[in-house]
Amino acid sequence: MIKYSLSCDCGKIFDSWFSSSSEYENLREKKLISCIFCESSSVKKSVMSPNLLSKTNKIDSKTKFQKDIKKQIIGFKKFIEKNCKNVGEDFPREARSIHYDKKKSQGIYGKATPKETAELIDEGIEVATIPWIDKTEN
Repeated sequence: MIKYSLSCDCGKIFDSWFSSSSEYENLREKKLISCIFCESSSVKKSVMSPNLLSKTNKIDSKTKFQKDIKKQIIGFKKFIEKNCKNVGEDFPREARSIHYDKKKSQGIYGKATPKETAELIDEGIEVATIPWIDKTEN
């Protein structure tokens, strides 16, 4: 799709979309393009500037957003490591033990496969998957 700014002999300017530049030319030659204000077929393309983001602006905003998210994840990780017990690969078993045996726990964290996580959720056990940033990536 391509968007053209069109001008009419009546002095009005308006935009219209076409599937290609050749489609615009075919429709113009057949006088099938008309002004949305006066319905005249004396319509031609106006000078337009492309609507492009500069590559550096796009990268900067994306990089800043990614850095902000990474900072938040690191903050979550530090809080979890400080306030919860790492049970590693035993996470599914420990989560079930706390849930079914009604054990008191300050909180646990560890590893579980997506299948194990889905099973815990199906059993009504509250779990959350958090992307874990490796210490070497900090």
